[in-house]
Amino acid sequence: MACWLYEGMLLFGVVFISGYLFGTLSQTKHALDNRHGLQAFLFLVFAMYFTWLWSKGQTLAMKTWHIQVLDKYGRRLSQARAFWRYLLSWVWVLPPMLITAPLNLPATEVAVLVVGWVMIWAVLSRFQSRGQYWHDVWAGTQLVDVQKMPSPSTSS
Repeated sequence: MACWLYEGMLLFGVVFISGYLFGTLSQTKHALDNRHGLQAFLFLVFAMYFTWLWSKGQTLAMKTWHIQVLDKYGRRLSQARAFWRYLLSWVWVLPPMLITAPLNLPATEVAVLVVGWVMIWAVLSRFQSRGQYWHDVWAGTQLVDVQKMPSPSTSS
């Protein structure tokens, strides 16, 4: 969870710069104008951010906490698999948002439902045989502790 918090802080900067760029390029004068366009743009920016960094092995937050994402065979992810993992990771927040969208609930109620869903989803991962998150199981990926990985032997 600490890695998530740190990643969120880093993504704040990504969202800020991306939002500024989108607003400037689209000549958006009010924050609610072209809201769906901004959301689609941020979805693509996040896809590029995570796909590129996961295919390299780690985001900055993952490096800090010594976590690496690998495929189920222990290899680095291809960009296609990293993108697939990104799409599947939306299962953490998308279902409650889609269910509550037509209900026009206040933002606080939606936030409570999303946080509740995230907590349920996190608990459900404990029922997976290897304790992985379900989107990792479906994507054929795994999170590993870099400090516990065997170091490659070097021959002299």
